[in-house]
Amino acid sequence: MPSLPDMTKHRGFPGGMPGTGVQFTIRRANPRGVTPIKAFPRKARPGTKEHRIDAAFLHALWHHFGAEPFERGNLDAARLSLLFGREVIPATKDFDPLSYEAMLVIDERVARKNFPESFEDVFEV
Repeated sequence: MPSLPDMTKHRGFPGGMPGTGVQFTIRRANPRGVTPIKAFPRKARPGTKEHRIDAAFLHALWHHFGAEPFERGNLDAARLSLLFGREVIPATKDFDPLSYEAMLVIDERVARKNFPESFEDVFEV
């Protein structure tokens, strides 16, 4: 079996949203290659279950990393892709969407506008 690429595991970051089966992190690197991060169209409207999941993920990102750049690491590519290009943006000009070491940052202005609930101290699930 080929060796898997190195991947930072964000200790203390929630693994997913309780009661939904939705994951926020992955356990190990993908043996078939890194799943790219790309902007997915978001169809979730405020008040829907999908919007709550996106808000919970952004809440976890904000309360774990704040306004500082962070490494993609073991964060789930699908979850990131739903926020990518809007609330979460590349932190560097040489951003590689196929790297576990890619640096990201929260665009606080956009994130606060689209998900104000994510910036509260407590997020009710």
